[in-house]
Amino acid sequence: MNATVAPPSLEASDRCDRCGARAYIRVVLPGGELLFCAHHGRTHREALQQQALHVQDESGMLTGTPSTAPDGER
Repeated sequence: MNATVAPPSLEASDRCDRCGARAYIRVVLPGGELLFCAHHGRTHREALQQQALHVQDESGMLTGTPSTAPDGER
């Protein structure tokens, strides 16, 4: 029986290979891995999923982040 080992969680120090922002998506390919921010991961998702051995998507961590500052904060 072959056990699949999940890659470790992405950390704040993991950066997008495209723009350098915090990475929320890890794509494991036959030749290595790529890290992407949520934006670039969504942009390239279809092409990456066709080649990926595994896609680790932690972009759900972003859903609780407000898009604007609360009233009184700027």
